[in-house]
Amino acid sequence: MRIHELFAGEKPVFSLEVFPPKKNGSIEGMYRTLAELADLRPDYISVTYGAGGTAAGLSCELSSHVKHRLGIEPLAHLTCINSSRSQVEQVLDRLRDEQIENVLALRGDRVPGLEPKSDFSHADELMRFVSGRYDLSLAGACYPEGHPDSESLQADVESLRRKQEAGAKHLVTQLFFDTDPYFRFLDRAAAAGVTLPVQPGVMPIVKLGQIQRTVALSSASLPASFSKMITRYEYDADGLYKAGIQYAVSQCLALLAGGAPGVHIYTMNNADVARQVYQGIRGALDREEGRT
Repeated sequence: MRIHELFAGEKPVFSLEVFPPKKNGSIEGMYRTLAELADLRPDYISVTYGAGGTAAGLSCELSSHVKHRLGIEPLAHLTCINSSRSQVEQVLDRLRDEQIENVLALRGDRVPGLEPKSDFSHADELMRFVSGRYDLSLAGACYPEGHPDSESLQADVESLRRKQEAGAKHLVTQLFFDTDPYFRFLDRAAAAGVTLPVQPGVMPIVKLGQIQRTVALSSASLPASFSKMITRYEYDADGLYKAGIQYAVSQCLALLAGGAPGVHIYTMNNADVARQVYQGIRGALDREEGRT
């Protein structure tokens, strides 16, 4: 199934993101987490690639597990800045062998101490390469508040247009905490001729340690209501866990009410958080009660 076709339906698209376990992590534990996430009946599950492509093989394995064992469509991440053309082809060949039809094509993050490869500099270059050689549905990423390396929001929008021309069929945003910039970004993108569905990404913040890392990676602004929540529960771990989930639920509901084509939850491999968010937004997703 081609994921982009889901956006032509009447119901919002609900998806989840996971990452491969670290070197000392348990693959069996990951399979259990995926089984719990599958109970939420997401439309698709995206599987990240690992910094510098270090988890490429495991990412392919998990994507195959999601598709063939769980019966859910996977969106396999593929980064290029730290990979040669031949390395990218090796991953794509394996995905093809595993009958994976959907790929999120990304530039990827620069890894300290690792010299970037010269074959691909930007995600649209990767997309052109993939679309010219493989029969895949391509997704792209976008940043409602601007990519950390971008000179302006307008430059970001122009990048989206290039991704669209290179074969992208839908877009998933980086996480953000304020809904207004998302809708303004949609207007700006539409004015520039970007017609792709833009699915917002939401990360429930349930631990203090998540905040600094996520803001550094996403350049997301912190609205007053979010900052107030953090201050209130700074020394109350249980309180922050509950409040963070509720904040994410409220954010998802506001996005869906505003016309977003769905929501993409960055689960951080926490099935309990994903379950509670899903339970809070199930009505807005127009879904019948399932096994949760």
